[in-house]
Order: sequence, then C-alpha cells, then structure tokens
Amino acid sequence: MKEGSFLEMKKWSSLALAVTLGAVLTLSGCGGNNNASTESTAGSNAAATAAPESSPDSAATSQDTLILGRGGDSASLDPAIVTDGESLKIAHQVFDSLLEYKPGTSEVQASLADSWEVSADGLIYTFKLHPGVKFHDGSDFDAEAVVFNFTRWSDPASEYKFEGDSFDYYDSMFGPDGSRVIKEVKAVDATTVQFVLNQPQAPFLQNIAMTSFGIASPTAIKEKKENFKNEPVGTGPFVFTEWKHNDSITLDKNPGYWKEGLPKLNKVIVRSIPDNSARFTALQNGEIDLMEDLSPDDLSTLEGNTELQKIERPPFNVSYLGFNFNKKPFDNVKVRQALNHAVNKQAIIEAFFSGQATAAVNPMPPSLWGYNDAVKDYEYDLEKAKALLAEAGYSEGLPDPVTLYAMPVSRPYMPDGKKVAEAIQADWEKIGVKTVIQSPEWATYLDDTKVGEKDDIYMLGWTGDNGDPDNFLYTLLDKDAIPGNNRSFYINEELHTVLINAQKETDQAKRSDLYKQAQEIIKADAPWIPLVHTTPLLAAKANLKGFVPGPTGTEYYSAIYFE
Repeated sequence: MKEGSFLEMKKWSSLALAVTLGAVLTLSGCGGNNNASTESTAGSNAAATAAPESSPDSAATSQDTLILGRGGDSASLDPAIVTDGESLKIAHQVFDSLLEYKPGTSEVQASLADSWEVSADGLIYTFKLHPGVKFHDGSDFDAEAVVFNFTRWSDPASEYKFEGDSFDYYDSMFGPDGSRVIKEVKAVDATTVQFVLNQPQAPFLQNIAMTSFGIASPTAIKEKKENFKNEPVGTGPFVFTEWKHNDSITLDKNPGYWKEGLPKLNKVIVRSIPDNSARFTALQNGEIDLMEDLSPDDLSTLEGNTELQKIERPPFNVSYLGFNFNKKPFDNVKVRQALNHAVNKQAIIEAFFSGQATAAVNPMPPSLWGYNDAVKDYEYDLEKAKALLAEAGYSEGLPDPVTLYAMPVSRPYMPDGKKVAEAIQADWEKIGVKTVIQSPEWATYLDDTKVGEKDDIYMLGWTGDNGDPDNFLYTLLDKDAIPGNNRSFYINEELHTVLINAQKETDQAKRSDLYKQAQEIIKADAPWIPLVHTTPLLAAKANLKGFVPGPTGTEYYSAIYFE
C-alpha cells in the first residue's frame, strides 16, 4: 500500500493506494454444451442485439462464448445483500462501481467515476461521473442513481430493503446504523456526487471500489422489487439473461457498454459443478473452457497436459473454523484454546492441499501490510489441549457432541471442506470432543451460520476485497459486523476501540501498529482456529487469453477472448 496519508490527495486523480499483488497469466478455452436443468429465472432485460453463439468447431471465426465451471451456485444476484464470492463474481460482470481495482491488483482506479477530490480534513469526497452511461434497461446513470443506491443501503427503513434482505457489507464497511461513517450522499449536479463523512476513514476509496457497492438501476429496483435479486440490472459489460438455479447463469454482451472495445465475448455461461474432479473432467472433455478451484490432487495431471494451462490467483485469503460464542461451552476461552491446540494444520496441508497452502496463524494473510509475524500459533499438542479442557471443567472431554458445519462447496481457500472436517473430527475425538458434521446446501449454510442457531462451530473463509487489513479484521471480527460477517458473535470492546482508531488514523505506519495490536488481542481470545492461506488454482484451455487473476477473487470476464 502507498505510504503516507490519504489526505495528501487534494487534486483530481486516479488513486494508487493499495499494495499490488498482480499476476498476469494466459489461459485457454474451447467450447462446450450447457446442460439442461431445474428451476429457471429469465431476465427481461437481456441484450436483444447480442451476437449468436458460434460453433467451437468453426475454423472461420474465433469462439465468442465462454463457459466457466465453478463449485457452487450464487445465493443472490444483488451484490448489496450477499457476502459470498459465488454471488459477487457474477455481480462483478453485471455491475460497475464508482471505482474499481486495476486488474491483478488491489490498487484503486477510475470506473463510473472518472476522477475524485478529497477535502483536506478527509471528510468530503467529490466524484466526477462518467457522462452518458446507461443502465441495461436504458435508464440513465447519474448522480441521483448513486444517491439512490447509497440511501437504499444505509437507511434501515428503506422501502427498497425487502423482506429477509440485509446490507451486511455496507454495515461492515461503513458501520452499523447509529454510527455510520457516511453522513450524507448528495447530487451536486447530474455528473457530480459528494460524500460527506462523519469521521475520516482511511480505506474509504478502497471500500467503495468493492463489487458489493456496484450501482444498480433505480428504475429496475422500483419495478422488480424483491425479484431484483433474481434479475439484476447494472451498467456492466454483461447483461443478465437467465439463471437456472444450481446449474447455470447466462450473461450476454452489453452492446452499449461504455468502455470502448469491451466486452470481447458475446456470451458467458457460468456452470455450477460442485465436484472438483467432475469439473476438471469437464474441462478435459471440452465441456467448459475455464474452471475455478482446481483440486490439488489434479495438479500433476493438469501440468502434464500440454493443451491445458495452470492459473494461480495471488494468495490473499484465509480459511478458518469459527466458534459460536452464543453456544456453551464455546464462550469459554480455555475451550477455544484447547481446540486450537488439537488441530494438526500441517497434516491437513499435506493431505488435502498438495503444497498449495501455508498454515494460518492470524486472521489475515502474511502478504498484507500490518501483518503481525511476532504472534505465535497454538501448536499442535493434544496433551496441552486436554489440560486446557480440564482447566475449563471438562477433564473427561465435552459431554455432548459438537455440531460442526463443513462447507458443501469447494472454495478458493478450501477445496474440500468435508474431508478437512473429517480430519479435524478425528483429532478432536482424541481429546474427548465428539462432532457431528453437517453440510447443508450452500445458501442454507450461509443463512444458518449467520443466524447461529444450528451450528456450534462453522467452517468458512475469506478472500480480501480491497487490499486493506480493515477488510479482514474489522469486517470479520468486530462487534459492528454482527449480524453479518462476524458469525462467531464475538465481542471485544478493546478490539473494537483499536479497529475504529485504525480506521480514523491516516498515517499508515500507525495504522499498521494498531492492526498488529488487534491481532494479538484476537489470538489470545481465540474466536477462530485459522487454518490455511492458499494459492488458489484455476485451469483453462490453451487458446483463452485476456484473463487476469486478481487477489480479490473476482475477475472481469470482459477482456477475455479466444485466440
């Protein structure tokens, strides 16, 4: 991340604020067939002039359709109400935010906002918007549309906050109602929008570049209401066409996209193929062109196939087990510390990650500034684990089985959650802790862990959104993130004070010291068992070009083409 204060930025500029974690790699692709499926949601705003899908066997023209395979379906297509990567990666194609990250990095650059200005006190941000941009439904993108979206997210009483929805990312990034960072958003004129803050927030520009704050069509939200989550309308390079739940999502080229020359593809089909091996087989058979979350077990086969290429996404994640503080005995720190000591991380890495992971000590990856490498992990020691349980009053182990939620889908930070859970289950049994592993369907899994009524311990992970430690520590472990991303329901007032002070501080060296202090507090409290940081693997065919893997895990498909 750029050294110094964001208050230095007083001129219209394109900001270079964050650490660059780039890697530009080439991929490949060839056509395949989309399977028929189950429930279907079709969009009424599809691009009528999108070119037809070309045959992958045609020598006369290059392929213009990308078929991508991933491990799970989206939970919703409205990025404002989700926190899962599967939902956000689709939204990344349909919506644009005011700012965006340079491909392959977490460095902020212009997007729907061409330029911006920051007041000397860091409390007023003024953005000049790109003129002439249209939403997919033909309505105008302007300053009023920006105001509508931010008002919708911030106002708990908004008529456009529909039943069952919550804006968790907004609350996590900008504070809950009653202590909002953003005081007011106002339209100065049609192409100028101004944000007035209650207090300085060092990662403010990093935050608003996130996919979660993609600008949606106010007209579409007003007309579609609850169904907007199934038929999204943005300004992005691709237009939503159809959602066959648990099977595929189809996106068509936005023929009026405001970025010249993009997208290069006419169609993108994103298929859900939960089994890693089946997904890799589909790639080998030419049924898909690009796949996410390659199993480490398939790496040697991939590297031995000259028609396929390996893609490594920059490592910027953490997987973890979270304790539910609302369930006894996990409100007892000694129980949490005991279970930390009873997880053999190195054995898990060797068995399930094929060298593509490192043991996690803290809730943020070592590649991120502010990481505290002086913090020591709870070493694997079953005798110490038993002693801590005894100190907590459980000398014979826990009396009741523990419900352990294991992820039902592969994720970049966890290729096979069930197998890892079974390994942990075996270790915990050695100290008298029996577990019942449950893996409900992904959307249900996310709902259950957010409410916290069914799980005692849950498995999840996080890929950083914006290149700032705040996005790991405050977003996942602060009391302000309850309910939402803090699914442990962990509250520590000292930690809260440190994290809020870090947000307000504009000197990066001082912010770094505060985040190091926060990691010490978290380690002692042990609300999690940090498991691993991974280098996520993707794979593709030889003639697919233009894909740039990024640290945040949400790449644009707009520059992809077939050679």
